[in-house]
Amino acid sequence: MLHPQVTAAASLRRRPPAEVLAADPLSQLQFVREAMEAANEAETGPAFPLPVVADFEAGDVPCRLYATGFGLPVVVYVHGGGWTYGSIETFDRLCRRIAQRSGCAVVSVGYRLAPEHPFPAALDDVEAVLAYLRKEGEGLGLDPTRLAIAGDSAGGQIATVVARRLRDAAMPLDHQVLIYPALDPLCASESYAELGSYGLDRASMQLAWSAYVQDQALRFTPDVAILATPDLAGMPPTLIITAEFDVLRDEGADYADALAAAGVPVVHTRYAQMNHGFARKLAVIDAARAAADQIAAVLRSALTF
Repeated sequence: MLHPQVTAAASLRRRPPAEVLAADPLSQLQFVREAMEAANEAETGPAFPLPVVADFEAGDVPCRLYATGFGLPVVVYVHGGGWTYGSIETFDRLCRRIAQRSGCAVVSVGYRLAPEHPFPAALDDVEAVLAYLRKEGEGLGLDPTRLAIAGDSAGGQIATVVARRLRDAAMPLDHQVLIYPALDPLCASESYAELGSYGLDRASMQLAWSAYVQDQALRFTPDVAILATPDLAGMPPTLIITAEFDVLRDEGADYADALAAAGVPVVHTRYAQMNHGFARKLAVIDAARAAADQIAAVLRSALTF
């Protein structure tokens, strides 16, 4: 069963009234975006200070830097939200905690959202940020020779595809962290059938995939379905976090197995009694803080050498 803290957290987010449910898809999406922003502090807690918190633009892409000092390795964070919602602000506290406890700087990316900006806009934005950091990171007080990427849900999908692109370009990253990543455009894994809905279901994911990848012919290319990549060897060492009551659970586990079979060092942790989205709810779910601290410890070990 779900942890009582997860059940209680569900009441913090406004639910769409009948008139929103009857509205056009973009109006429904706007409600979801606004509801997430409105519940942000209740779910994630107040922002706590860090020595460095600074907004900047990597080319045309808005970013926010979090750091406890200078000359630190860099983790690029790609937020979740079904490729259609979420923001730098709604993942601010998670990025702060990772930066505070990892000994790494975190750069959160405000990539363009679907359906207004479909595939490959988000991928291109995140890859552009990494290219910018390699070139300009030292001027920002960072050590761009030590780079990792992290992301949750849709952000996990973007993160690992960018990691694969950089592997192919002979510019591999040092580590990747994927929190309940969305990796299966078919939405066909066993966890979909087993779990039904614990805050996320097949219908919602099918809508999200359709908003992001609007050309059906692209659905099963490696830039969308990472498991379609012929060879995963040489991908960065990986931490994958999944949740027991999440329809994305099995695709995360399948990816962990595929990476391990390709010789990639992988740690896969499944958080019991948790559902999709738990990891950013630091103010109300103990396991969210535990996951953030696990991520920070892994990144500290991987990058602070």
